Amino acid sequence: MAETFTLVTDGACSGNGTEAARGGWAAIVTAPDGAESVLTGGEFPTTNNRMELTAALEGLRSLPDGSEVELVTDSSYIANAISKGWLDGWSRKGWRTASKQPVANRDLWERMLAELARLRVRPQLVRGHAGHEANERADRLAQEAAAGAEPAPPPPPPSADDPPPRADGQLGLDV
Repeated sequence: MAETFTLVTDGACSGNGTEAARGGWAAIVTAPDGAESVLTGGEFPTTNNRMELTAALEGLRSLPDGSEVELVTDSSYIANAISKGWLDGWSRKGWRTASKQPVANRDLWERMLAELARLRVRPQLVRGHAGHEANERADRLAQEAAAGAEPAPPPPPPSADDPPPRADGQLGLDV
């Protein structure tokens, strides 16, 4: 059995889903030999779910092909999408949810599929703000990154399959 990397991630966002929302993310990667690397970043406007996904994506992207990864997250959005097959189902159904709505954060989920194809990832859902030392550290790092967030890059041009923009000013929150 190959040795396993541990990836602890978290995202943070104040003003979630509004034009003023500032978000940050953190990924703490621990190699099988114990070496650690910390990745952080932030942007605005954004949502908490986008920051959670970005943390996981950036951490996974930093790992060598074929790695085994224990992905420790307090995001049931991410853990369930991977472990319960939601992600595969969304892809098969043309990026629609069970209720036929467009999947929020499709751009990030498509990147997640690419990372999952090159790695062996086992998500471990932990309860946020409940004393899990590494998760608490990732949360602090994500909060710090949110405080120094830079404007988000412009989105790619819309495709014919994209839903029209929301009239309520929200940025694609999953409810």
